[in-house]
Amino acid sequence: MSPTPGLSALDPHSASLAERTIVTLRKAVLAGVLVPGRLYSVYQVAEDLGISRSPVREALLRLAETGMVRFERNRGFRVVPPAPHDIAEIFSIRLALEVPAVRRATLHASADERAALRRRYEAMEAAAHSGDEPAFEEHDQELHALLIDIDGNARAGRIVANLRDATRLAGASTVESDRSLQEVLIDHLPIVEAFEAADAEAAASSMERHLETTGRLLLRRALRRHGSTEDESSIWDRLAGRP
Repeated sequence: MSPTPGLSALDPHSASLAERTIVTLRKAVLAGVLVPGRLYSVYQVAEDLGISRSPVREALLRLAETGMVRFERNRGFRVVPPAPHDIAEIFSIRLALEVPAVRRATLHASADERAALRRRYEAMEAAAHSGDEPAFEEHDQELHALLIDIDGNARAGRIVANLRDATRLAGASTVESDRSLQEVLIDHLPIVEAFEAADAEAAASSMERHLETTGRLLLRRALRRHGSTEDESSIWDRLAGRP
């Protein structure tokens, strides 16, 4: 077995080795160090990281729960980009979690929290103006995470973070091929303005529109990538549309 390019050894004596392994492998997946579709050996990855197989297996099991990797019996594992139906399911869950979270957060946020959300938006704006897509995506994620954090549901925050990681494997940014950074930025503005105005229903409906727009674009992209002739609207309405 040859070493995996891009993976470097971890400290095997670290008290937080299991968590550090999860973080390292998640970053390797999202950065493309572990290539989607390629078969990898747990033994080789453990050797590359300079640690035992146990924390590697634990980390991969956690990533498998998010749908980012799939084990193949007695062979190893593969990074798995989400299929079209996966995209619709992911956004169905995000809609179920983030829309009510934004509604509650808007009702109960402090003045400092409202100002903090505006700062997240301004950071996105600066990244959009400079054309820095990685920074823009980071600030975008921070804006969504802050709203859930203000709502106070830490479990929902972890679930949404994992779902966002999974969609990033599909090329989760809709920038360039579908929308510009400026268009994505503007899509967030009604959420921020409604949040600042303490208009809970407007904030919730703006978040719903934003997630549906993004989800449908990613679903359309996934259908193209898979060469599928399935109808986008029928998949979305069945898995992510309103009941």
